[in-house]
Formats: sequence, structure tokens, C-alpha cells
Amino acid sequence: MKFAVIGGGPAGLYFAILMKKLRPQSAITVYERNKSDDTFGFGVVFSDQTLDIFQRYDDESYRMIRDAFAYWDDIEVQFKGTVHRVGGNGFCGCSRRTLLLLLQQRARALGVDMRFQVDIEDESKLDADVIVVADGINSRVREKYRDHFQPETDLRPNQFAWMGSTKPLDAFTFIFRETPHGIFIAHAYQYETGASTWVMETDPETFERAGLAKMSEAESAAFLEGVFAKELDGHRLVTNRSLWRRFPMIRTKRWVKDNLVLMGDCKATAHFSIGSGTKLAMEDAIALFEAFRAEAEVPAALNHYETKRRDEVERTQHAADVSLVWFEHLDRFWSMDPHQFAFGLMTRSKAITFENLELRAPGFVRDVERMFADQVHRAGHSDTVLDLPPMFQPFRLRDMRLENRAVVSPMCMYSAENGLPDDFHLVHYGSRAIGGAGLVFTEMTCVSASARITPGCTGLWNDAQEAAWTRIVRFVHGQSAAKICLQIGHAGRKGSSKLMWDGMDRPLPEGGWDLISASAIPYYRESRVPREMTRADMERVIADFGATVVRAVRCGFDMIELHAAHGYLLASFLSPVTNVRSDEYGGTLENRLRFPLEVFRAMRQAWPAEKPMSVRISASDWIEGGIGPDDAVLIAEAFRNEGVDLVDVSSGQTDPRSRPHYGRMFQTPFSDQIRNEAGIATMAVGSITSADQINTIIAAGRADLVALGRPHLADPAFTLRAAAWYGVENHVAPKQYAPGTHALYRTIEKDRADLVDLKLKAKPKRHAPGSSETMRNAAE
Repeated sequence: MKFAVIGGGPAGLYFAILMKKLRPQSAITVYERNKSDDTFGFGVVFSDQTLDIFQRYDDESYRMIRDAFAYWDDIEVQFKGTVHRVGGNGFCGCSRRTLLLLLQQRARALGVDMRFQVDIEDESKLDADVIVVADGINSRVREKYRDHFQPETDLRPNQFAWMGSTKPLDAFTFIFRETPHGIFIAHAYQYETGASTWVMETDPETFERAGLAKMSEAESAAFLEGVFAKELDGHRLVTNRSLWRRFPMIRTKRWVKDNLVLMGDCKATAHFSIGSGTKLAMEDAIALFEAFRAEAEVPAALNHYETKRRDEVERTQHAADVSLVWFEHLDRFWSMDPHQFAFGLMTRSKAITFENLELRAPGFVRDVERMFADQVHRAGHSDTVLDLPPMFQPFRLRDMRLENRAVVSPMCMYSAENGLPDDFHLVHYGSRAIGGAGLVFTEMTCVSASARITPGCTGLWNDAQEAAWTRIVRFVHGQSAAKICLQIGHAGRKGSSKLMWDGMDRPLPEGGWDLISASAIPYYRESRVPREMTRADMERVIADFGATVVRAVRCGFDMIELHAAHGYLLASFLSPVTNVRSDEYGGTLENRLRFPLEVFRAMRQAWPAEKPMSVRISASDWIEGGIGPDDAVLIAEAFRNEGVDLVDVSSGQTDPRSRPHYGRMFQTPFSDQIRNEAGIATMAVGSITSADQINTIIAAGRADLVALGRPHLADPAFTLRAAAWYGVENHVAPKQYAPGTHALYRTIEKDRADLVDLKLKAKPKRHAPGSSETMRNAAE
């Protein structure tokens, strides 16, 4: 078989090496437009885990790389005169030029034909069964077939320049410097003796104020030597085509065309802040190699490559997206305590969590715990315990004190008759309160019969319902330390629907009721068409909400929440997707907010001043032209100004066309933005599944409370189990359960010790030259 590789970077060379090893008889030719020793940039970074992979696939090139790199174990964060070091990471830096020369040497030894200073203008003239396109971000081949590959480029706003220095470094170092122009960031690491990479980054406003667009490379370097004079300590910055530019996040819909296959940066890029560009490209090479090892025929092999590799690439790109956004919005975090800032930096991409850091750098995590405990103490909790994980620190909203930050999310149970909660609801809410959560939310409880989503939804519009809810509230207060919040809402155009398990949001075939909404737009084509609300409709709905709040006061609820999310009635006013009114309740965001705020004011007036209120909003419609995160900040600020104490930050479900980007903690960034830009307490929700994730979110200042739904459905004692996991003493549990609680603590203490031991054993081995582990492996 004949292979042609267009592009002699790390990806193309590594694929040629692996394929030549597998099939020595194959003809493999690498075409590179530059000279063999031309390279731009300075160093590349690999983790211990990546080096494990390299060693497994080609030990000879691995050894050549390992012997040429600089190794470090720490990440260092320099922020506002403080220095935080986090160990246990295991990284190496290697000169990009050295890496290319070593891979060329290995490829040449295997018999790969390498042709330099050859620019392939027409790939169709190559005599090859497979053409591997690895010609980088500005790929000529990809652009030639743009209509087929369908690349998308998201050009990010921050400016960056890749520079070098002779300054020695013993850690991967993040340096944050505030200047009269704005904030500058250095991502710096050593890659060989006497040489370090310095990637300089700044926001577009700072870039403009500093006049960097008008500076030459040498002038830019001189300017940045002044910004980072203390850290450079007399060393100069070195340039090598160190041009300021914006990072292009590239995604391609297709990777394969006939016998052409894209690999590396030409098909997908990952931001330098997670150090994965070269790693991603070389792992592409491994994936393509594995595809040819698995499949004999070219079409099958190329399909195997794209099918199997895409998920991993997209996960890496998502992590890179989250990471780069963190650096783009430093102003959100600039006022944070330095420990919290450093913790947020370390956990920004979700790859590293509270417990992961605890294994790597227990001292740093203890400092973060003490920092957070001090914040809680200064917020008025005199009984704060210093060594508690953030999840188990108390929280206060007005006069309501929560014993921990774990919340049972509002989840519709669709199990009421005529809006009446029954024994199922008593057991459901009661068991989760006994399970230790600090706050339990009810499902969306409707203000009238016509406000229900389904016939199974609960309500609070008559005396029987009030008595049933009072019974539930009394049980929660009498048998647990939990507080209970009533979520109140109106289904709007999503009403008159089937029960969830019969067809989510699908219309009832019979026995339904008339619907109202901001505009006369049905949810599905087959759904009932709602009536556009008149002013008389609005007055009636406002009265219904106020009457339900009065009943909630008598029930004894600790808190109430207005549901203004997920496409229900109030959300239909907020979103331009569902609100096309031409009166004072449509058009601008200010107008679209008018009716939801009128409802909230009526509720706030009827609710005791000492008790808190929250609002649930959809921070993104996940539809072009719909609500976005910046709009959500303005919505949160408007409710805050009317007396909201907490924003429950959800997203989507506005319209069937919504296309959320699901994943772990996928809605938490919205909470982060609202909390740190609008200056209001938030609750994060959405694919949060563990106590570890709760601690990560809370400690980083991304939310004040964390709500979990499905985990609480599966395990009512989720919070009690988490308390045992972290060894939190005196966590409130019913005295009737004391023997079981004591047994749980003993069992989980051993389970956790065993798991920690397994995780430590599963860590990638250290690849530092001279480390005992490396020498032992060499001896074996």
C-alpha cells in the first residue's frame, strides 16, 4: 500500500513511523513545504499520561524524546503578589525543533521517504492509495474541498503571541500581571536547559490600549519584558515569528473524502491553555494507525478512524473551550481571594476536580478549605469549622440558614390527582430531607388548574392542596434539619400535555384545557395553540401567583421560587423565540421582562420579608437569536433589583429546536457568569452527579448552592453518604437511623482508603530521567 502524507509536522511524522513499523513493505512518503529544520514557536508539552502512550506505541522514539525533554511536577500560579504551587502533575517540555528532528531521525531509520521544500499544489497527482492531510491550521487541501469537509472557525477575541526566553523555570507557570493598560497573562514553561516558552495573552481592550497592534516583534518583546520584568529577572524575551493573533477554534463536519483523510490542526484545534495541540495531533496519528491495524480495506479504515476518534477529539475541544473562556473573562475572578482564584484556574476545564487535586496537592486543598471557611465565617456563621469541605459549610439567605450546600433539585413527579400531593409526595420529599440535603425543592407547583403542565402536576390553589403541603412541610421540619422551598409556576404553552412517561411535552389527545402564552405559538406543531395573553389575563395570573404565595406562607415553607425557565409561561415572555408581541410586553429585553417582574413583585409583597425568594431562569435558549448568557446576566440583575436572593440557573427547553451541548456540569458556566458578573448568589444545576463536583463548583466560586436531580432519585441519602465519605462528624441524621449511620461511616472510611490507593496505583508512571520508576522500567 502507498501512503502520501502532506505535512511533516509531529502528526504526519508519527503516523509515518507507526505505519512503517506495522507494514515495512508499504511505501510512505512525507511531503513538507519547509526545510527539515524550519520550525516556528518554541516548546511543546506532554504529560506523563501522554508519554505512557508514546512508550507503548514506539519505544525508540519515546526514549529519544524523553532524553531530550525538561521535566517538572508542579504548576505554579502567580497572582497579586501570591505564589501557589500545585504538585503531582508530571509534565515535560521539549523543543519543537528537537521533537521534529528526532521524529525525522526515527522515520528515516525505518525507511520513510521524506521530501522537504516540496509544496503539494495538486494532491490528485500523488501516486498513493491513502493521502493523509496534516498540513496545519491553514490547510490548503481542506480549503480546496471546503464544501465537503465543512470546516467551522471560531476566532476567539483574546490576542496572543508565542515567545521564548532564557529564563529557567521549574514549574509550568501562570503569571497574571495588572498594568495601567489592563491584564496580561504569561503561560510559561521550560522545554530544555536555558530555554523556556512564554505564551503571552491579553484581552482585546488591553491589546488596543497598550498599542501592541502598531508594534514590531522586537517592540512587543521589549514592552512585555517591562510587564514581566520581575518574573524574567533580567532575562530577555526571544521572538520567532512571534506575531500577535487570535486563536482559531476549528471544527470540521467531515474528516474523510475518498482516499483523503484529515489529521491534526487542519481538522480540529485545541487552545494552548490546556497544552494539547501537539498531543491531540499525535494521538490522531495513533488513531489512524489503529484504524489500519483494525481494517484491511482503505474505506473501512478511514471510516473506523473518524467514527472512533471523533468523540475523544470533541471532548478535548470542549475542555479547551471551557479553559479558553476562563482566560477570556478574568475580570469575573479578579477580585477573588488568591487561593480561590488559583483553585478556579486549576479546575477551569473540569478535567481536574476537588478530590483529584486532593490526591495531587493535599496541602493546597487544605488551604482552599480554610480560605472558604473564613469566607463563610465572615458572612456571619460564627460556628464555622475550618477543615470541612465546602459542600458542608453552612449558607444563609436572609434569615434562612442551610446546614450544607447540597440541594434536591425541583423535579416533576407527575403523580398528583387534581393537583393534590399525596402519600407518594410525603415519602418522596420526606425521605430526601432525612437523607441530609440542606435544601429540598418541590416540583413546579401550579397556581391554578389551567396552569398545570400535565394532569399529574401538583398545585396550590385550594384548601385540600394547602393541607397536603402543610403535612409535608411539617414532616420535613420535624424529622430533619433540611429546609424546603416551594417552586411556583405556570406551564403556559407547554400545558395540557401528557405525563412524562407517555410523551414528554406532547399534547393530551383528549380532556385538555385552553392555554395562554406570550404569543400564539404552539410548542409542537401538533400542540394546542395558546392564546396571546391580554392585560386581563395578566391580572388574573398575577392574582393567582399572589394567592398561592399566601397559601405557601400558611403551609410554613422556608423559601419560594418563581419558575421563569424552560419555556413555561413567564419564560415565554423572556425569550424572543417565543415572544413576538408588538406591545409594551414584547420587543426589547426590558419590555420582555415587564410581566415576569410584575408577577415577582406581587409574590415578594405577599411573602415575609425575612424569608428568601429565588427565580429559575434559562440562561441560554440554545437557539440562534434566543436568550444567551449575557442576556441572562441582565435578567438576573433585574430580578435582583426587585428582591430576588438566589438565581437558579438552568437552560434550554424553550423550544423543541433547542440543541444544548450536554456534558458534565454543562450549565455551571452560566451560573459562574451570573454569580460573578451580576453579583448575586446562584444555584448550579445540570448533569452534576457527585459530591466531588459539588465541592469543585462551590470552592471555585461558580455557585453558592448545587442542585442534583437524578442522583437524589437513585439515592435519597446522597448527602449523608457524602458526609461519611469526607468524614464529616455530627452531620444531622434522624436518631432512629443512628446505628446505620455509624456503620456507614465505618464502611465508607475503608472504601475511600481503598479507592485512593487504587487511584494512586493507576497514576501514570513518572517519566523524569533518573526517577526510580523510570530506571526500574528500563531495567525490566
